[in-house]
Amino acid sequence: MTMNTQQLIIMAVVGIIAGWLASLVVGGGGILRYLITGLIGAFVGGFVFNAAGWKLNLGNEWLEQIVIAAIGAIIIVILARLIA
Repeated sequence: MTMNTQQLIIMAVVGIIAGWLASLVVGGGGILRYLITGLIGAFVGGFVFNAAGWKLNLGNEWLEQIVIAAIGAIIIVILARLIA
């Protein structure tokens, strides 16, 4: 699978927004942390929603992806804190 520059930038922006939203819920900060937790959260959230068969149906695909990534980022931060 090849990704062009535009797709990478979009993925980074979605990750930063999702990480920022997750930090509002569970605390923490920093643009690099937002990006890392948001990108990992996108994979985790996508996996959880696909495995459970859930669909948000918010009417906007970008908004759905950001919310799913934010939920995944929240899960990741909570699990990291439980382990640490």
